Formats: sequence, C-alpha cells, structure tokens
Amino acid sequence: MPVDPTVACVVGVDYGTLSGRAVVVRVADGAELGSAVHDYSHAVLAESLPDGTPLAHDWALQVPSDYVDVLKTAVPAALAAAGVDPAHVIGIGTDFTACTMVPTLADGTPLNELPEWSNRPHAYVKLWKHHAAQPQADRINELAAKRGEPWLARYGGLISSEWEFAKGLQLLEEDPEAYAATARWVEAADWIIWQLTGTYVRNACTAGYKGILQDGAYPSREFLAALNPAFVNFVADKLEQPIGRLGDAAGTLTAEAARWTGLTEGIAVAVGNVDAHVTSAAAAALDPGQMVAIMGTSTCHVMNSDELHEVPGMCGVVDGGIVAGLWGYEAGQSGVGDIFGHYVDNLGAEWTHERLTELAAGQRPGEHGLIALDWHNGNRSVLVDHELSGLLVGETLATKPEDIYRALIEATAFGTRKIVETFTAAGVPVREFIAAGGLLKNSLLMQIYADVLNMPLSAIGSDQGPALGSAIHAAAAAGAYPDVRTAAAAMGSVTPNAYLPDPEAAAIYDELYAEYSTLHDYFGRGANKVMRRLRAIQRKASA
Repeated sequence: MPVDPTVACVVGVDYGTLSGRAVVVRVADGAELGSAVHDYSHAVLAESLPDGTPLAHDWALQVPSDYVDVLKTAVPAALAAAGVDPAHVIGIGTDFTACTMVPTLADGTPLNELPEWSNRPHAYVKLWKHHAAQPQADRINELAAKRGEPWLARYGGLISSEWEFAKGLQLLEEDPEAYAATARWVEAADWIIWQLTGTYVRNACTAGYKGILQDGAYPSREFLAALNPAFVNFVADKLEQPIGRLGDAAGTLTAEAARWTGLTEGIAVAVGNVDAHVTSAAAAALDPGQMVAIMGTSTCHVMNSDELHEVPGMCGVVDGGIVAGLWGYEAGQSGVGDIFGHYVDNLGAEWTHERLTELAAGQRPGEHGLIALDWHNGNRSVLVDHELSGLLVGETLATKPEDIYRALIEATAFGTRKIVETFTAAGVPVREFIAAGGLLKNSLLMQIYADVLNMPLSAIGSDQGPALGSAIHAAAAAGAYPDVRTAAAAMGSVTPNAYLPDPEAAAIYDELYAEYSTLHDYFGRGANKVMRRLRAIQRKASA
C-alpha cells in the first residue's frame, strides 16, 4: 500500500569511527524527527585483538558485528524517539568511513567470525586509519609512476596506504593463508548493505575513490603481477562486482534485517556510500565550486566540478563520485579531532576541550609564538604520506597548554588552506566553503578557519550531516524524488556565511601560514626524511 507522502519517512545510518548514528527524516522537507547513537563495543583495535593478541604499530582494526549491532539498537531507538510508525518508513540508506575493508567468505561471513581465524589480525576489518600498509602503497606508487599508469593522475599522483589495493597487498604478503581464505575483499560500506539486502553491490563512490576504478577499469593484471605474482587475480577473484549508482536502490530489506531494525520488509535500501560524500547532499551543496568539509576525527573535503583536472595530492576525482553528471573531487586530512583529543587525553583531568577553548579564545592570532604541523596521523592531502608525523615549533618554558591547543587548531586550518589553494591552482576553484561534522560546534575553531582561509564559512544545518545525507539518498532510492539532486534541494539544509573572516586576524594568519608552508615543504617534500627514519627506527625497536 502506498505511503501518504505527507507522513513518509526514511532512515539514514552513519557509521563513524567509534559509533553508528541513526536518524529518522521526513521525506517532504528533511525534518529530523528522531535519532539515536550506538557506540561500538570493541571501538578501535589498535593495540591488541579481543583475545589479547598484540598488534604492531600503525594498525587499526574493527569487529564487524559491531556494525550490525547499530542496526539492532540505534535504528529501533531512533524510531522510538521519533514516534514514527515503521509502516511510514519507505527506505533506508547508510554511509561509512572509508576506506574500511572487510575480508569475507563468498557468502559475506567476515573471516574473524570463524573460530580458527579469531586470533589472526588480518582476519579483522581494517579501519580507514589502518596505516600499516604504507610500504605496499609506496611500491604501488613507484611502479605506477615507472609504468606511466594513466589512472595515477586521477589520484593526484599518489595512492594512499588507506585504500583497497595497498591493504589487500599487505594482506597477501603478511598472511597468505588469510588472503587465500578471503573470497571477497569488501568495503564496509557495501558489506552493511549486503547484510540489509542479501545482495552484494559495490558502490560507485568507494570503487572509484578507494578501489582505483576509472573509466570502467581497474589496474591491469600485468600491473598487479608486477607488484607480486600472487596478486595477479586480486581484482577478478576478490574485488570485482556489479557497481551501483549512488542514489539507486541496491535491493530491498530482508526479513531478518527487518527484525533487526523494526522496519518493514521489502522497503528500499540505497546503494552504499561514504560519510563525506553523502554530506554534500545534506548541505544542499552539489553545485561546482562548493567544497564541503566534514570535520570530525579526520576531515574529508569533497566538491563537484563540471571539468576534469589533475589536482596534485587529491584523494581522487571520479565521474559521478558524488552526484551523477559531475566530476566529484576528494581530499582530506587524516587527523583533526583525533589530534585535539589525543592532546587533551594526555593532560591532567582538570583540562577539557571546553576549558582549553575558553582560554585559547582569549588570545590574539600569533600571540602564543607557535607553529604546528598537523600530521599526527600522517598526511592524506596533499602529500599523501602516512609516514609523516606531527611537529611543534616555538615551544618555550612559558608555553601553556592552551597555547599548544590553539596552535593545533590553527595547524589543521593551515592544512585545509593548503588543500583549498592546491585545488584552486589546479583549475578547480573553491567558491564556497561549507563546514559540517562534530567540530562545527566549536565556534573558536570555525572562526579560526574563516580567518586562515580568509573566506566566509557556511555551516550545514544538521548535527547529523552524514546520516541526513544517507536519508536523502534513501528517499531517492525509494522513488520519492527523481534523483539525489532534487531530494537534496528539498531535504538539505545550510546556513550561508555563518562565519566571516576578520581582516586583521587574516593578515596575521597569512604570515603564520607562510611559516607553516616552509615547514610543510621542508619535512614533506624536501630531502629531509627524518620523520620516515624515525618511523623505521620505531618499527625495528618494536619488532
């Protein structure tokens, strides 16, 4: 029976680094009626597996059953909070952090769920910030450059250790048995859709940005064999799958998934997507030149253009990667909120984000005398090197905790400016900067970004941008709107020019940014490889 359009709703589920969030959204106008959050019980496995098996440096794993638990808890709780009759829900959409990879059997069973694999690190989900595949990424980049692979330019000249091929090659070379047992190397964004529909469909977003799918083709068998002869069938055996267009239906909700969620069997399930890319729809920012920065533990920068250009160090450019008919560009910073959190967590209990923000807000730009590099979790753009590390210059015996805290905020703003300038110089001008994500709540941080960029900042109108974006895609998949662009116009929300730059502060930040750029190029582009050498020494000492 058709649902009355005035009461029709959709559910969006956003899978983040530490939790999953569900929101119930009215189709007619995008009103968010209820939401709920479920924290992953295993969080991030960075030091050991659940049974105590130790992990090496730069590992970041997760347990896939935590993702299903979000469906079983957050979705019913969001429905209850909304007071919505499940019969009025016509579709569900999801998004995921990327690149997050699940090794599975042919039927989608995660390898770690088999007793004989529960103590093997490579049997678990490799989270986006698993950076232990950097040596494999280095080899991919060197070989691709040597062979003149045409797809390399679509990724700014460098492939990240976070992506599908580097992580897959690490799996092969460090645990060949686990590689052989892995029938499917699945993006978590697609794995959760598999659980909801019983059908495995790869989404165009992760396939393009993280899976090196360009112009309908993956890297060739010859290229894979040159990396490692045993890697020659990686695409054909473990990766290749039908590609689903963003905003289309991947299938319908199974009876089992209906029991998990409390939703109605048979409703539309949207093709999977990435948290950053769906947020463009939530901010109604799908036009060329509108850069959306999703700012949380990390930051992802996405924007559309009607032209194809090679942007140095970008994460990728994909035809239809954000919305059909336009080239979708992506860049990012591997650590932002994580950097602030790490700093605060290592101070005394009396120090909080709120206290440090209050004290830092009383300073003038440049007053603390510090410059930091925001590479505590490596550099995603524009250097694409996860062997790089953080740096603080200018510290004295007079330096206070709030000085460092403000310097770290400024460093992430400088990193964003480096990305914006790189895009503009490459022929993809950023005409509007729209902020989204959890860090939007920090008004000091937002003002610093406006001053550093010296441009107005717009702000998404939702606290749950990715979840709202997924709900918008669900509305399109369910047929409530003809396409994602139309759905976003009706359901998205943004506050233009929420933060305006202060000319005096911007002038000082121009000076500081010049110093940041000097350090950025010296440690990131120059002959000085001290950060990489330190990582190598650390690995040897920990072996």
